[in-house]
Amino acid sequence: MSDLPKPRGMTRGQARSIEFFIVFMSVAALVLLFQPFSIQLYSIGAGLVVLAGLLFNLVPLCQPGKPFRSLVKGAFVVVAVFVIATLLALGSALLYAVSTAPA
Repeated sequence: MSDLPKPRGMTRGQARSIEFFIVFMSVAALVLLFQPFSIQLYSIGAGLVVLAGLLFNLVPLCQPGKPFRSLVKGAFVVVAVFVIATLLALGSALLYAVSTAPA
């Protein structure tokens, strides 16, 4: 029908590199979280644990042949769910504070 080449997906090396980066960041975040030396490193580790947990949802999309675009779409879905969950948590905390405030 058309002579346009089919878009190729990620190569095996690209998919594996992204997957290893996510796993390495998860391990590094845990090391920073449980180190006993610095509260600043602990704070960085705590933030990285949240980020790594969100990114770990993208590991199933890191397969050879899958388009990189699907990985980006997955990342947007993960960010959207995180933002909605954060807004719901903040909203419920605000409602709790209003309902327990002295009259």
